[in-house]
Amino acid sequence: MYELTIIEEFEAAHRLPEYDGKCCRLHGHNWRVEVAVRGNEIDASGMLIDFKHLKSHLAEVLASLDHFYLNELDSFAEIPPTAEHISRYIYEMMAVKPAFSERVKVYCVKVWESPRSCATYLPED
Repeated sequence: MYELTIIEEFEAAHRLPEYDGKCCRLHGHNWRVEVAVRGNEIDASGMLIDFKHLKSHLAEVLASLDHFYLNELDSFAEIPPTAEHISRYIYEMMAVKPAFSERVKVYCVKVWESPRSCATYLPED
């Protein structure tokens, strides 16, 4: 099994309306995102997937979040934009990209809202 991980960042604001604390107020983060993919077979060039393709796919997903007020996005209309929900959103958007197939699967997404706090989405098998 091979595993590749990339790290990117985006900036966005949110608020957690049901939270009992200061995060119920509008605030922003410099979010750090880690995406790990896994697979058993490498291609003829010796790669599971080219890092540049993986980064390109993540950049497309993060463009839908970067410099937005997350609470106003359709994806978070019914759920609060917590690190947990953001990690699942990114996972689901990445997993449907054509580059991911039986050979290469998105394994997990980790979203850091601060240097010491993160949430990981890892789907059940």
